[in-house]
Amino acid sequence: MTVFLDTVGLLAVWDESDQWHSAAKACFSGLLDSRADLVTSSFVLLECGNAAARRPYRCAVSRLRKQMEPGRRLIVPTNEDWQAAWLAYEHGEAGSAGIVDHVSFAIMRRLGISKAFNNDGHFRAAGLEALF
Repeated sequence: MTVFLDTVGLLAVWDESDQWHSAAKACFSGLLDSRADLVTSSFVLLECGNAAARRPYRCAVSRLRKQMEPGRRLIVPTNEDWQAAWLAYEHGEAGSAGIVDHVSFAIMRRLGISKAFNNDGHFRAAGLEALF
């Protein structure tokens, strides 16, 4: 099973004060236990890096990048992903999701991934499964 790691889920795991921390931590532990194939995008890591810049879990973002890059689990969007995302964004698809979410949707569709580590309604609106 391949799961796309999204910003909402990652931040919730790292930030103990996040309202979704308990649910995210339990879900993430289950993914690790099941040896799910975890992937994310360079754009998600950029979002996480911005959000964590002045937080105690700042180093967690860098650690994740270092873990994901060698196994090719850190996906750089293609030009086709970029174009599809902007078109969907312009049309207000998936409940008017943000552009990074639309890039994630394009990547997930291209790679045949249906499960996302998050609880984001925009992913559900895009026909994808949010795991917590």
